[in-house]
Order: sequence, then C-alpha cells, then structure tokens
Amino acid sequence: MAEYQTIRSGAGARSAAIDEGLRAHMNKVYGTMSVGMVITALAAWAISGLAVVDGQVTALGQAIYGSPLKWVIMFAPLIMVFAFGAVINRLSAAGAQLFFYGFATLMGLSISSIFLVYTGISIVQTFLITAIAFAGLSLWGYTTKKDISGWGSFLIMGVIGLIVASIVNIFLQSEAIMFAVSALGVLIFAGLTAYDTQNIKVNYLQHAQSMDEEWLGKSAIMGALQLYLDFINLFMFLLSFLGNRE
Repeated sequence: MAEYQTIRSGAGARSAAIDEGLRAHMNKVYGTMSVGMVITALAAWAISGLAVVDGQVTALGQAIYGSPLKWVIMFAPLIMVFAFGAVINRLSAAGAQLFFYGFATLMGLSISSIFLVYTGISIVQTFLITAIAFAGLSLWGYTTKKDISGWGSFLIMGVIGLIVASIVNIFLQSEAIMFAVSALGVLIFAGLTAYDTQNIKVNYLQHAQSMDEEWLGKSAIMGALQLYLDFINLFMFLLSFLGNRE
C-alpha cells in the first residue's frame, strides 16, 4: 500500500511538472508571437510614414510600391518561411528567435501599404476584432478534448489553393476571385488557429520527457511563427471586408 502511494505520488508530481512546463511553453509561444506582432506593426507604420510625406510619394515610396522591387518585397516573407523551416535545426534558439524577429520586420515592410489604402481607425478596429477572434479560437484549440489533427491536411491544401489563386489574381484583377479568396482565407486561417494551438500543445506533451532546453526554445519559436502567420493572415483577410479605404 505504501509502495502504491509512493508511485501515485510520483506520477502526480510528474504530471504537475508537465502541466507547469506546458504553461511556461505556451507563455513563451504567445509572448514571442506578441513581440513579433509589435515589431511588424511598428515597421509597417514607420515605413508607410516615410513612403508618403504630406500626401506626396517619396523616392522610398516609389521604390517600394511602384518599382519591380515591390514583387521582391511581396514574396520575400513567403520565401523566409520556407527557409526558416529548412534551417531551424541548424540554428541555436537565440538564432531562431533573431530570424523570427527579422521575418516580422520584413512582414511589416510587406504589408505597410495598408496604412495608405485603409483608414487608420478601420485598421485598428479590424485588428481588435482579429485579436478577439484569434483569442477565442486559440483558447478553444487549447482546451477542447476533440482531436482536430485531421484538419491539418485539408487546411494546408486550402492555404496552397489560396496562394495559387492570389498569384493568379495579381494578373486577372478579378473582384469576384478576390472576394472568394478573402472569404475562404478567413475560414481557413480561423481553422488553422485552433489546429496549430492544439498541435503545439500535443507536440509538447508528446516530447515533455525527452526535450532539452535548446529544442524546447526552438519549438516555442516555431509555434510562435505558426500562430503569428495565422493572426496576420486572418487580419489581412478580415481587413479586405471590414477596412474603409482612404
């Protein structure tokens, strides 16, 4: 009986340690993501302010928005996402975090034109709506007992379809395609927010006994990147519906 109590006590202590570690891990994920969001917002705001001064497009604005450089800026974040997945195993946790913050800065440059297209108040309102929706979806993904891992393949296929349709529509300039892409984008990234949150949690629990601190740090940064991308894309697609144009 005493041996049984000892075993149960030990199991309870391990469970408590894992729960505490999971909370710390998720706090690191959300904290890193939040810093990335602040960097992106500040970079986008600052660059848009330098691109247009007193209603006049500056040389920087012309280079960013009116020259072939705009295509490089548009697709550079996508390239960095694939590069991050390829090199993260060779990076230290500190290097991965620096890479993420560099990516967040580049994303700010990429989306800086929203401050020239939409009114400031509509951007703020859409951001708040996105934050509320994201928090609810992520909380559901974290707390639900339902296994939603099966959503992954369908959602990734949806993202690939969105990328292809968006590239095609750059040349077609079809409002119908733009509307369909935006509507599907909201649904797909809403689903990905819940899916990625549960996946981050499950991944931690599956490796809680064997993960070292370095791996754990890089795992948190990768999770932050996933949720960051979900938030940014959800925000941009909602902005196309809710944003008031200048």
